Amino acid sequence: MITKTDRKTERERRHKRVRTKISGTAECPRLCVFRSNSNLYVQVIDDEKQVTLVSASTLDKDVKTKKSNKEAAKELGTLIAKKALANKIDTVVFDRGGYIYHGVVKELAEAAREGGLKF
Repeated sequence: MITKTDRKTERERRHKRVRTKISGTAECPRLCVFRSNSNLYVQVIDDEKQVTLVSASTLDKDVKTKKSNKEAAKELGTLIAKKALANKIDTVVFDRGGYIYHGVVKELAEAAREGGLKF
């Protein structure tokens, strides 16, 4: 019998595999991306202290595009870069969250780089 693979569990497995190699510190925190069907969420996390330093999502009042598309990703990338630079964070480690580096995730990363973050 052929069983269909669950996309969510496969993404979580990829994310766990990536997280064994990537960890955020106080000097170089982790930029974590979560993508749902309707919204995008981004956090800058210090894994040593287990603290979220900066966060942004498409649900914020600052974001005009309230969807999970490329335009919203560009806007969210510049917003998270602005917030991170305001908190004196300029270098981060990018955690794509088990998603393919393509489309929305790629647009968000490029916008964050253009906003001033280094990774």
